[in-house]
Amino acid sequence: MGTTSVKGLEQQLSRGEVAPLYLLFGAEEYLRDEAARRVSDVALGDAAMREFNDATFSLASADVQQAIASAEQLPLMARRRVVRITDFSKLTEEGESALGRYVARPAETSVVVFVADDLDKRRKLSKTLLDACVSVGFPAMTDDEAAAWARERLRALQADAEPRALRQIVALAGTGARRLSNELDKLATAALPSGRITMELVEALVRRSREHSNFELTDHLVARDRRRSLATLRRLLDDGTEPVMLIGLLSSSYHKLALAKSLMAQGAPTTEVNRLAPYNFEARKKFLELARRTDARALARQIERIAAADVAIKTSLGGGGERGSHLQLEMLVCELTG
Repeated sequence: MGTTSVKGLEQQLSRGEVAPLYLLFGAEEYLRDEAARRVSDVALGDAAMREFNDATFSLASADVQQAIASAEQLPLMARRRVVRITDFSKLTEEGESALGRYVARPAETSVVVFVADDLDKRRKLSKTLLDACVSVGFPAMTDDEAAAWARERLRALQADAEPRALRQIVALAGTGARRLSNELDKLATAALPSGRITMELVEALVRRSREHSNFELTDHLVARDRRRSLATLRRLLDDGTEPVMLIGLLSSSYHKLALAKSLMAQGAPTTEVNRLAPYNFEARKKFLELARRTDARALARQIERIAAADVAIKTSLGGGGERGSHLQLEMLVCELTG
């Protein structure tokens, strides 16, 4: 089918043109997943029994024959079925051959969407998919691209931002579309009724939101509250916080707690200890309470565990991509609260 741009895909779908095979790949998972949903919406339309004609298979756990059988199944009271297939890079040679045979003769009543964080174009299956599918790449956005995307997103929200404020939003939130989308939604709401987002509003809302969420997670971890720790972790990840950045924030928090604990033991002035806690009064008070009640040896062990999780995420130990890094963080939270 050939490669097209994100804009080209949207133009095709706006005309109601739906292909039997799509390949959506790249690190920008939020926009990639939005595109997959858009394909499903157009393919299924207003089908009454949509849930019976929409399936997803991860080939890291499901058998490839299950995914193929689902794609070959006739739709139920609808014109088409949609089948999304992820983790196809983990297939054996036999599995690749089976999937290749389906791609050569796809079912006329199904739309199969292949989704991947990355694509090794040296592999035979990757080349087969690139040739057979409508292929769209979703690379990580640059700062300029993220700013342009944020400007369009604000226009859809009937809001706008000063140029300097827009650059600061990207600087604070990063270039990931999921985190940007969440921050822009909050800013647009806070800017009502004028809809004008100022530099002061960005500094007050975006920066405070990140610091508060990170401190909240540390607080729950030190208190060994697993349920709240996992809930806060999930919210941070849903906001688009990068796992490596989150590990860095946790490491910084625990190191500050350990240093505060050491300074307190040495009888250091409160003003010196306070420099480690750049929060508002209530948050600073809570930080100092955490430092007092936390065992120094336990903190040392926890810092070592955080460092090990950092290495595991950066080396894809136990699984790469978003799924692997999120699993490492969840395991870390469970161990720190154990």
